[in-house]
Amino acid sequence: MPTSSGLFPRNFKKTFPIAVRGKGCWIITADGRRFLDTSGQAAVVCIGHGIPEIGRAMAEQSSQIAFAHTSQFHTAPAEKLAERLLAMAPPNFRRGGRVYFTSGGSEATETAIKLARQFHLEGGQKNRYRVLSRRQSYHGSTLGAMSVSGNVARRAAYEPLIPEWGHIASCFCYHCPFEKTFPQCQLVCADDLEVFLREHGAGEAAAFIFEPVVGATLGAAVPPDGYAQRIAEICLRNGILLIADEVMTGMGRTGKPFAVQHWGVEPDIILVGKGVASGYAPLGAVLVSARVVAAFERGSGAFMHGFTYQAHAVSTAAGNAVLDYLESHKLFDRVNTAGQKLCAALSPLQSHPNVGDIRGSGLLLGVEFVKDKATHEPFQKEQDIAEKIREACLEENVLVYPTQGCVDGVRGDHILLAPPFTILPEECALIARALQSAVARVFAS
Repeated sequence: MPTSSGLFPRNFKKTFPIAVRGKGCWIITADGRRFLDTSGQAAVVCIGHGIPEIGRAMAEQSSQIAFAHTSQFHTAPAEKLAERLLAMAPPNFRRGGRVYFTSGGSEATETAIKLARQFHLEGGQKNRYRVLSRRQSYHGSTLGAMSVSGNVARRAAYEPLIPEWGHIASCFCYHCPFEKTFPQCQLVCADDLEVFLREHGAGEAAAFIFEPVVGATLGAAVPPDGYAQRIAEICLRNGILLIADEVMTGMGRTGKPFAVQHWGVEPDIILVGKGVASGYAPLGAVLVSARVVAAFERGSGAFMHGFTYQAHAVSTAAGNAVLDYLESHKLFDRVNTAGQKLCAALSPLQSHPNVGDIRGSGLLLGVEFVKDKATHEPFQKEQDIAEKIREACLEENVLVYPTQGCVDGVRGDHILLAPPFTILPEECALIARALQSAVARVFAS
């Protein structure tokens, strides 16, 4: 039965329960049902729902000053949060780096695209404008962000509106686009960037954007060791900025503040969102390394870009309060332990003939479903396996994040698990039981 209200829904053919309260890893609806939030509402909620001190910090800030336009003023919470984020970042951000706050991840991607373009203009390289990315990637829903996204299904309806700047092979060992195996592959997927630049010319390339661990579109696909380093080397050698999209992986979700730190890589730009305010306020950010900042300082001095609500005082106050909570409760330290417990709870699923892969890093995990475990053959899109798993889990009062298309943009079913860092062992066990029940029911039919 279609939903009926004044709100424009995500899907007119579905009804949506009214969420009225959250507590820890649980969401409670108007009819009293309690749902275990195993996806952190799209990998957003890291500290848990219903933490009163976050609301108090936002209320206190709004009672002083809620909004001041950044063309005329800066505010203390924005200045403070910028310093704290740079202190968590790789070394090349710590002396002279800056942070550009946005209202979310898509705005952060838009900002990075324009930042990369103007960086090259400041250096007199007017031909550089292409922001390259990978096939089956996702970097946001605005038109600029969709231009650098390689997600086939999400681009399809808007193809006439979207420029094609260039996409290279994905880094996805379970479905290697070159049908090779690591380490014998010698990281041919990373070298595909070099191939693209050789064939199309590096002179027009401004930047390369990638998720260090691919979130929604590939279901927590972790690159093999050496991949991120190879990509960084190619970018540096060709004068291309490296943009790490950490909107999903940043703020500790993979066990380190930023996922690139697992491999010692120093990008030129880092994008954050989602967990930076844990869903308590709309907030994203672009961390800009010292050398990129320096190009603007010694050049025109002004970035030709802006949002009305950038660096919003209440949103950045929320970001500071969330970071206070993460630090005071040592939640960064809990990520790897909680992730290991969740993996252990899920491990019996691996023996099911239609569970192809369980993968991920920290508390960003994916479970992929396949028709043939030996060949990794996916189900047809029409079978809607991921959605059926979601529906079956929902009957167990467990929320999961389903996605299709990880194999070729159309086929390939997986669910993403990205619970709050506060997830308890008994809640990990509940997730596993719900998934086992869902898998048994869906594949029995």
